[in-house]
Amino acid sequence: MIKKVCVFCGSSFGKSNIYKQEIEKLGHMIGKKDMELIYGGGNSGLMGVLSKAVLAEGGQVTGIIPKKIYDQVDHVELTDLHIVETMHERKNKMYSLADAFIALPGGIGTLEELAEVFTWQQIGYHEKPVGILNINHFYDPFRDMLLHMVREGFIKKEFLENLIVDDNMEELFDQLNKYNPTSSNKWS
Repeated sequence: MIKKVCVFCGSSFGKSNIYKQEIEKLGHMIGKKDMELIYGGGNSGLMGVLSKAVLAEGGQVTGIIPKKIYDQVDHVELTDLHIVETMHERKNKMYSLADAFIALPGGIGTLEELAEVFTWQQIGYHEKPVGILNINHFYDPFRDMLLHMVREGFIKKEFLENLIVDDNMEELFDQLNKYNPTSSNKWS
């Protein structure tokens, strides 16, 4: 069972109010399920909505934030906050603490974190589940690009099948908890 979930999401709200609404529901669900949220430590945008919702349910929230960003943003009182020097340290700490990963709508930073943790899974640095909560079909173009990479021979189909994508948060968590990593190796 997943006890610590690392979530990647935007430090902005996006144009549609549905992102804020669904992410707030997700935060309440994480808190009620007594899971710990691991995230980037910010208080702005969807990151702030998520962390506040988990805390409102009495949940545990651990933030990992680079000092450069910490010095520039407002903060929420978290259960635990790690201030690190670099983005690389931030991601490494987030990845090592988590049992599973979920990407929510966000910008280039969110996409970069998702791509990196999925890459690490593919090459064997971890066997933790990686999921996407596909709110408002946000990740449909990304999935299309991944399918294109499979068709063009740059990603093996079985690795793409390891990426768990759902628009229903309860079903996404059910799949994350049932995740069984592929025994294939990228290099074979």
